[in-house]
Amino acid sequence: MELLGIQFAPLNVPTKRRLQTLAASGWIIVVGLGSFICTFLTIYILLFSEYRYLMAPYFLWIYLDRKTCDRGGRSEKWTRWLRNCAWWRYYRDYFPLKLVKTAELDPKRNYLLCSFPHGVLATGGFGAFATDVLGFKDLFPGLKITILTLKQHFHVPFFREFVFCVGACSASANSIEYLIGGPETGRATVLIVGGASEALECKPGSYRIVLKRRKGFVKLALKHGTPLVPVFSFGETDLYDQVNNPEGSFLRKFQEFFKNCTGIAPVLFLGRGMFQYSFGLLPQRRPITVVVGSPMEIPKIPKPTTEQVDEYHAKFIDRLTEFFDKYKHEYLANPDTSLIIE
Repeated sequence: MELLGIQFAPLNVPTKRRLQTLAASGWIIVVGLGSFICTFLTIYILLFSEYRYLMAPYFLWIYLDRKTCDRGGRSEKWTRWLRNCAWWRYYRDYFPLKLVKTAELDPKRNYLLCSFPHGVLATGGFGAFATDVLGFKDLFPGLKITILTLKQHFHVPFFREFVFCVGACSASANSIEYLIGGPETGRATVLIVGGASEALECKPGSYRIVLKRRKGFVKLALKHGTPLVPVFSFGETDLYDQVNNPEGSFLRKFQEFFKNCTGIAPVLFLGRGMFQYSFGLLPQRRPITVVVGSPMEIPKIPKPTTEQVDEYHAKFIDRLTEFFDKYKHEYLANPDTSLIIE
């Protein structure tokens, strides 16, 4: 039914689809707004609640636990329950999300999975690597998956516990080195290379990624001889549109300023609602296929030079472009789409 230009959902939508929409709504609240909600909750407890005295031992715990995000995160016994929650199955089926394997990964080695694009909220990456409902452990037995996120998230009371419980660690250089260069093998570390900057480039039907000026991950891989694995989420950019923000506009300047100050890109995204399809914060029901490519071998060079970093960075760009062009015909509605690398 359409009324006043708004397209409403039919009343006889099956319960299963309603639950999928509810799961997607919960994901938006937790992942997209969770850090802000938890910040305001902390302020409220400190200023207005009679339970403010409980915050003192919690703040002490945060201080004592401050290095965990750079030291491999929580053990699997603390993350298994949330990563396998039935809620995520409804979230997966809402789009739906799918994980595809194209090559074997040796469980006796460490890998750095370089995921593209970030999109607005890294929907495909979250589903594939922050939960177990897409079957990563079945496809790659013996590998322990760790997704990386902004270190700022581990400083926010309450929200940090959620981030830890999905098996995430900090995206800092110290954290990456610990994961890919430590004594423990069989680790698959997922880095969403473009980060917040890429979110501002997200538009339906286009794949514009930030990579040319991101070379730190290549340097770390060279230091430890860690293979780089390209990962691409086909369909990621089709979930949301966003308010027009061309380079040089006041909105874009503000977004860049806010991102530089906080590390978070304030994307004004446009989606759908729970009971209508015309506007809202929910992502569109569009399929996302997360494809894991074959590893690119990297030599171990303890002190790589700038020239060596540039050489293998260029090789990775070529590998990623070839990877995208190979699989876009299978997973994109418009196979003529080009990968734009900035």
